[in-house]
Formats: sequence, structure tokens, C-alpha cells
Amino acid sequence: MSSEYAKQLGAKLRAIRTQQGLSLHGVEEKSQGRWKAVVVGSYERGDRAVTVQRLAELADFYGVPVQELLPGTTPGGAAEPPPKLVLDLERLATVPAEKAGPLQRYAATIQSQRGDYNGKVLSICQDDLRTLAVIYDQSPSVLTEQLISWGVLDADARRAVASHEES
Repeated sequence: MSSEYAKQLGAKLRAIRTQQGLSLHGVEEKSQGRWKAVVVGSYERGDRAVTVQRLAELADFYGVPVQELLPGTTPGGAAEPPPKLVLDLERLATVPAEKAGPLQRYAATIQSQRGDYNGKVLSICQDDLRTLAVIYDQSPSVLTEQLISWGVLDADARRAVASHEES
């Protein structure tokens, strides 16, 4: 495997992992030690060759088709993860439950799935925002404005949502 290809493959692996909100240590924890952080990190840096079998197993672990991990196969060819949307959980706790109840329950579910209980912030992806928009019966951009007005999302979230809606 060429060095350049290994680096591109590694960038795809890193993008998928970060899109799922996982650190290298988080991968090791979620896989119960099957995937060592140091090994996944070396794959991502392109320092270590990954066999087809291990790549298929890693794709299965991430819940994505193998072709999503291969360089040059993502629509648009982008290997960078989409901009993150970060919920301010401390601020969310101050929003009345009649307004923020669904968001509070959704965030608690994500925290439970990830085992992430820092209680300060929570990264969500565009798919999470679309799901929440359905729950709130609003478009993602309108919901984003509402969450910004509550102080739960930073105003930078507008750019992330706008860039996602354009693609």
C-alpha cells in the first residue's frame, strides 16, 4: 500500500470515527478492547497497513459500508468530517422542560449510548439535528435558531447547518 493511499485511508477512518463522536480511547472502550486505541491511531496516521479483513471488521464496528472507508469513494470526495454542533448541557438544564424536554431526553440518550457524562457539552451530528427537527416539527435551520436563542447552541452552528443544507 502506498504511503499516500495509507494516509488517505487513515483520513477516512478518522473522519468516520469523529463523525460518530468517538475518541481513539472511546473506540477501545466501545469495542471492549477489541480495537486498541494505539492500533486504530496508527491506521489513521497511515503508519500501519490494515488488512482487508481488519478493514471489513472496522467498517462493521463503525456500522458503515467498507466502501465508505476507501479513499475516493465518498460523495464529493470529502474526507473531512462535517462541522460539529455542540450543545451546552449546562445551559440546556436552565431551559424550561416544556420547551426543552424532548431535547433533554434526546441528549440524555446520546450520553447514555456514548457513556459520556461530562455534563458540560455534547457534540451532535447533522443527523441528530434533523431528527430533533422532526420531533419539534420544524426545519433544521429554524430549530437551530431556536436553540441559539435558548443559548444551547453557539451562533457558529448557523454556518454548520447552512453548509450542510447546501450540499
